[in-house]
Amino acid sequence: MGHTVIEDVEDRVGNRVIRRKIIKTDDPQYPSGYRYALHYGYTDGRDTILRYDNENETVGRHECHTPEGVTEIEFPGMMDLRDRFRKEIEHNP
Repeated sequence: MGHTVIEDVEDRVGNRVIRRKIIKTDDPQYPSGYRYALHYGYTDGRDTILRYDNENETVGRHECHTPEGVTEIEFPGMMDLRDRFRKEIEHNP
């Protein structure tokens, strides 16, 4: 199975961290063709503010994590989801 790292970035702003890890893969566990985690949270281990990722136990499931819980989402495409994540964290300083 092959893979290519598209993005692997971590930025820290005060007590918050923004991580974007996107891997293009042909692994059948990820039928979208991507394994990813887009994370915005606290550096001290407190709650996640926002995270989008592949759910690891259910093939093909995509999730959104917030302090209110976890919800399944429709996968709009990797770059669209990355752009959505970036816009959402801009509005949640």
